[in-house]
Amino acid sequence: MNLAIVRGYLTRDPELRELPSGTCVANYDVSVRDVSPAESVPVAWHDPPPTWAAMEAGDEVVVTGRIRRRFFRAGNGTASRTELIADRVVPARHAKRVRALLEKVASTVEAASA
Repeated sequence: MNLAIVRGYLTRDPELRELPSGTCVANYDVSVRDVSPAESVPVAWHDPPPTWAAMEAGDEVVVTGRIRRRFFRAGNGTASRTELIADRVVPARHAKRVRALLEKVASTVEAASA
């Protein structure tokens, strides 16, 4: 099972770009500060809902999704990037939504373990 949960702060405003396939992707970084030194996690959110535009640097969020390593051509050959592909992004200040999200994730893990 490929499952990731990250809670942290946006280090920059999300950037929206359109892929050649027509899919839109919001890219941003989440800084996890409860470890020393803080760690930054790159996040890609495919076809985000319109609410993504309200997110800005400094917002605390909870992100669930999966880890993916992708390869692409760069100036001197092939490069790679490991990122969190977001399924859901919830502002941490919405405690009820965060709790519901984590309960849903826990039930998914339980079902997979059975």
